[in-house]
Amino acid sequence: MTITLAWQRTAAATTTVRDGAVRVKAVYLALGINMSGEKEILGIWIAQSEGAKFWLQVVTELRNRGVQDIFVACVDGLKGFPEAIEAVFPQTSVQLCIVHMVRHSLNYVSWKRRAEVAADLKRIYQSSTAEEAELRLGEFEDKWDEDYLPIGQSWRRNWARITPFFDFPPEIRKVIYTTNAIESVNMSLRKITKNRGSFPSDEALLKLFYLALRNISKKWTMPIRDWKAALTRLTISYADRLPRQ
Repeated sequence: MTITLAWQRTAAATTTVRDGAVRVKAVYLALGINMSGEKEILGIWIAQSEGAKFWLQVVTELRNRGVQDIFVACVDGLKGFPEAIEAVFPQTSVQLCIVHMVRHSLNYVSWKRRAEVAADLKRIYQSSTAEEAELRLGEFEDKWDEDYLPIGQSWRRNWARITPFFDFPPEIRKVIYTTNAIESVNMSLRKITKNRGSFPSDEALLKLFYLALRNISKKWTMPIRDWKAALTRLTISYADRLPRQ
């Protein structure tokens, strides 16, 4: 398998497995968009815990199985995962999922003020440029730091991995800055496991998910939305890394 990916997304669902005792385990999926604009499930991993070593194994496995390059990898804040991607694919831009950043930020906010805080966060990530976004972040901090200091600190701390999508035109930014595509896959998988008890083994769970994902992927018959515009931009931005035709 030889794949050059435009984007990669990774997210997790959870279920229970009887592994001596009944344990809650996470099932991680990686979804890639290849140079034809088509979505592909690149792998399934089951783990009870995660960390830098686990993520390094995952990314190394992707490379060993034929993934040649990743231009932009969108991840949802899994600890140690951005570093693992950069270790194996050092030229990859790691984009933190903006939706997850907003959700994490709103955890600090009372229900009555969430709409207002969310609107001010939206002004940051819907800016025209990274420079404008940083100005909006400064305004957010001036307004909200007294009540919600951890929000501004979190965005500042992760700023280098929040802003890569600003290098692309507005019509394709939504494809880059969110893991929503894989979240919809996770939702379909949760429906399958919702009314089931615990699985007898990891293998039983993997078989069920493999069959389910095969059915889900049959619906992916067209390139993603705005792919032609995205490909044009990729051709300009990554000319020296594109596979030869």
